[in-house]
Amino acid sequence: MSSDPLVIFTPSGKRGRFPKGTPVLTAARQLGVDLDSVCGGRGICSKCQVSPGYGQFSKHGVTVAPDALSEWNAVEERYDEKRGLKEGRRLGCQATVQGDVVIDVPPESQVHKQVVRKRAEARDIVLNPSVKLFYVEVTEPDMHEPSGDLERLRTALAEQWELKKVTADLHILQMMQPVLRKGAWKVTVAVHLGDQENPPRIMNIWPGYYDGTVYGLAVDLGSTTIAAHLCDLQTGKVVASSGVMNPQIRFGEDLMSRVSYSMMNPEGAQEMTRAVRDGMNALFTQIAEEGAVEQSLIVDAVFVCNPVMHHLLLGIDPFELGQAPFALATSGALRLRAEDLDLKIHPSARVYLLPCIAGHVGADAAAVALSEAPEKSDDLMLVVDVGTNAEILLGNKEKVLACSSPTGPAFEGAQISSGQRAAPGAIERVEIDPETKVARFKVIGSDIWSDDEGFAEAVASTGVTGICGSGIIEMVAEMRIHGIVDAPGLIGSAEQTGSPSVFADGRTNSYLVYDGTDKGGPKITVTNRDIREIQMAKAALYSGARLLMDKFGVDKVDRVVLAGAFGAHISPRHAMVLGMIPDAPLDKVTSAGNAAGTGARIALLNTDARAEIEATVRAIHKIETAVEPRFQEHFVNASAIPNAVEPFPILNSLVALPNVTFNTGGGGAGGAEGARGGRRRRRKTT
Repeated sequence: MSSDPLVIFTPSGKRGRFPKGTPVLTAARQLGVDLDSVCGGRGICSKCQVSPGYGQFSKHGVTVAPDALSEWNAVEERYDEKRGLKEGRRLGCQATVQGDVVIDVPPESQVHKQVVRKRAEARDIVLNPSVKLFYVEVTEPDMHEPSGDLERLRTALAEQWELKKVTADLHILQMMQPVLRKGAWKVTVAVHLGDQENPPRIMNIWPGYYDGTVYGLAVDLGSTTIAAHLCDLQTGKVVASSGVMNPQIRFGEDLMSRVSYSMMNPEGAQEMTRAVRDGMNALFTQIAEEGAVEQSLIVDAVFVCNPVMHHLLLGIDPFELGQAPFALATSGALRLRAEDLDLKIHPSARVYLLPCIAGHVGADAAAVALSEAPEKSDDLMLVVDVGTNAEILLGNKEKVLACSSPTGPAFEGAQISSGQRAAPGAIERVEIDPETKVARFKVIGSDIWSDDEGFAEAVASTGVTGICGSGIIEMVAEMRIHGIVDAPGLIGSAEQTGSPSVFADGRTNSYLVYDGTDKGGPKITVTNRDIREIQMAKAALYSGARLLMDKFGVDKVDRVVLAGAFGAHISPRHAMVLGMIPDAPLDKVTSAGNAAGTGARIALLNTDARAEIEATVRAIHKIETAVEPRFQEHFVNASAIPNAVEPFPILNSLVALPNVTFNTGGGGAGGAEGARGGRRRRRKTT
């Protein structure tokens, strides 16, 4: 055996000795090397291309002679004439081993290609989708050995690809026979590989060698928006991304409003289910058009969503989620068919729903856990998915805790007097001049500050339309930094603050950000009620995080990760001034972008990740904020800006917050009494 040639594969480093005449593809398979092949070694698909190296390899202790592989054969010559092989490449199924050789498997020839996310701290996604393409040659029918075409197709898949017990739906039977004959009994089959509970299933069939691909959808079904990524399942490439507003918003902006709607209306749950499914089908049509993809080629889908959206998607009344003990109909991962959910994609497309963690911590939080992997972190990591209902994870290799916190829609611009969702023309960045106490700002769609020359021309097409979530966070934080708002959240008068932008507004004061009335636009202000709404939202968020820290037995965290599309636009400095997040070094506060959507994409492109997140979710310990007495205590303290009792030493070393008090005991909306009133309202809705 020692006289057999040594074959070394890079970059894997796997090596073994094989008899002369062994095809490179065969050697790769026996060693478990990641070398692709759809046609089964027939020289049709060209996916098994390799690059042999010649000469001396001191690292490997071998010298590769020019004749280490067999000479080009007719199959390689024909393929090279038709499509062209890159210089130095060989087809692994045709080239045979003749001597010691070092063979590189290029990235495009690897089955488990790595799709690198753009963030610096991102993990790679190893490509291992649930649906793959297989080229087979089927035995023709024989009167002496009668059997059905499907049975012979199943036999071919078993013998040529070791796919056992493959099944097919009726629509495959209806199309199969003409396809087999058109392809002269050579066909390409898309097979959903199944799992321990489900056998492999034929999804589609093409005559001959199909040089195309199939697609999958990673869907983040949020209470406000539905976002989807259309992915090529063979390359992992995101072909198109799109989103729509969740049509359920008309039933209530926050989740508990929708639960209440289902309670108050006999057909309310079914109505909301129809609405969200219709919205998704509209989105799928839109994203398929953007990607120039036939919807019938979308054969797999992964969904992440919070528990209420999870139940409404499935057509389950969320009644039980509206009252203690907040019982889920099911918390486990679900494997369904697209037609079960009335989704207009491939008729046999499979749908995977990530598991929910608990009654108010859903599959979206599980997806964030999959994306950010706190259970693999040496540092104590706080992950906050900022949204209408914030999901919060705290953990490291020791353990992971989770909770949800009802922040409400204020961070998305709702319930704010001049608030709006992020769109061109919305104020997203704010700075207040320390001398004049007047604000300047940037709007979405322009990089010019409002006091810079050319601003009016830059925003001529959009105007200045309102303040989005990131803008209102910066606005309130800037007002606190410059002494326009005190710690309890009361706006001082123009005389008290020294700001000409402050004006009396009923029994309280408001702050003028921008007056566009002379241009036919809005007058954009921040009122004391707006401050209260932000206080309530940020207090709920901080209290959830602080509660998890109590349970973990710590008073500080090593890192803070702001997840969610909104989290990507939050200024860490302003978030800390506001008291949204615990005190931490600013360089340790990072954005994960849409981590839930990324988690969905990981689960779509790598079926092994599905088992991983199911195991992770089983190990996560859920904390229910609604029944924790300390949550209310933290909430009261966190209503102040940044906090009534927490010292925030790192923040204080960076920003000197003025020690001002504008509450003169006059009652109204100001002072601590106003915060308590807001808190009582919040408790009614959670």
